[in-house]
Amino acid sequence: MNRTTKAAAALLTAVLAAACAQGSATRETAAEDGKVTLRYFTFSAAPDHVADLDSIVAAFEQQNPRIDVVVETAPFADYFTKLQTSIAGNTAPDTFELNYENFVTYADAGSLLDLDTAATGDDDYQPGVYAAESLKSFNHGGKQLALPASFSTVVLFYNKALFDAAGLPAPTADWTWADEQAAAAKLTDKKKGVYGDFQPVQFFEFYKTLKQAGGEFLSADGKKTTFDSPAGVKAATWLVDKVGSVMPTEAEIGGTADYDTNLFKSGKLAMWHNGIWQFAGMADAPFDWDVVVEPGDQTKASAVFHNAVAASATTKHPAEAWAWSRFLTSSQIMATTRIKNSWELPPVSDQSVLAGYLDAATKPANRQAVFDSLKSIALPPVIARQQEMQDTMTEELSNAAAGRKSVQQALTDAAAKIDGLLG
Repeated sequence: MNRTTKAAAALLTAVLAAACAQGSATRETAAEDGKVTLRYFTFSAAPDHVADLDSIVAAFEQQNPRIDVVVETAPFADYFTKLQTSIAGNTAPDTFELNYENFVTYADAGSLLDLDTAATGDDDYQPGVYAAESLKSFNHGGKQLALPASFSTVVLFYNKALFDAAGLPAPTADWTWADEQAAAAKLTDKKKGVYGDFQPVQFFEFYKTLKQAGGEFLSADGKKTTFDSPAGVKAATWLVDKVGSVMPTEAEIGGTADYDTNLFKSGKLAMWHNGIWQFAGMADAPFDWDVVVEPGDQTKASAVFHNAVAASATTKHPAEAWAWSRFLTSSQIMATTRIKNSWELPPVSDQSVLAGYLDAATKPANRQAVFDSLKSIALPPVIARQQEMQDTMTEELSNAAAGRKSVQQALTDAAAKIDGLLG
C-alpha cells in the first residue's frame, strides 16, 4: 500500500444520482425459503486475503443463517469503474468497500444507504466499538453512510541508534515541529551521508501539515481553496525548508525509486515520515528503530487512510446489509483475522482485541502510536477532479522546494489553478 494509490477516481456524480433514483430492478430478493442473498464487492481482499474474508463470511453466516453473502472482487485499478457502471446500470451490489475519497463522492451523489435508519431495532449496536474519529469520518451530512473497516496511518519513524550516538533523547508524543527541527539539524552529517529528516514535499504531506498548522485546504462549502493563508505558508515552508538542509534535494535523489526507504534502512536517515505499511520491510533493519505519532504545530493531525463498508441506497435488504456491514467492521473475528494475517488494521476501540498487534515481538515497539494517530485525523480534501488537484499541489510545492518560486508564489499559483478545478 502507498499514499499515491489512495487517490480517488473521478466519478460522474450526476449519473450516480440518477441511477440511485431509479432503483435496482435486477437485484436478488429474498428466496421463497426466506433466505436473503447479499452481494458484497471489495478491492482489498483479492488476491491475498480472499481466504481471510471467506472465514469472516462463514462466521457471519453461522450467526445469521438466513443470510448468504456472495463476495465479488476486483483490483483497485478497475474497482471504481465497475462499481460506477453497476450503479448506473441498476445492478449495484448491496454492500461495497470504499476508500475515503470515493466515499465523499458517492455520499454527495446520494448513492449510499443511511445506516442509522437501517440499524433501527438493532439493540446490540454500540458506536463506541469504533475509534471515535474513524466513525466520524464516515458521517456525512449528519448521516452515518458507511462504517470504518480498516486503516493505515502515517507516523514518524526514527533510528534509535543515531539518536543514542548523538546523545539525544528519542522523539515523544509531545514533540512539536520545533523539537523535530532541532533534532534533525543536530543529526544531519552530510559528510557522512547522514540526514536528519525526510518528509516528501507533496500534496499528501501538505494537507496534513496544513491541518497541523491550524489551516484548512478548502472552504466549508468546498467551493474555494483556503490554503493560500498564513497557516498554508507556514506548512509549506515547514516542508520546503527541509530540502537541502536536513534532507536531500531533488537533484541528489535523482529520481531513484524508494530512495527514502533505502536511506532509512541503510542507517543513514534519523527521522522518516512514512506509513505503517513500511513495518514489514523494516523488520530486518540492522539497527534499533521505533515510531511515534507525528509532531504537530498548532495541533496534532495524522494522515489516516481509511477503507469503509457502505450499502447501496437501493438495496432491497437494508436490515441485512446493516447486519453484514456491522459484523465485517466490528466483530472480534474480523479484528483478529485482520491482525493475524496483516490485512491492514481494524479501527476498533477495544484494546483487548488489539492485543495481538500491540504485543507483537517484532519492531516497532511503540505500536500504540498507530492507534493514537486515530485521535487526531487529517482527512484529505476531496473534489471531482481529485487527481488534477493532487498533481497541481505537488507540482507547485516542488517548484518552491527547487527554488523556482517562493513559497507564497507557489501557493498563490496553486490556489488559482485549483480554484479553476472547482467550477
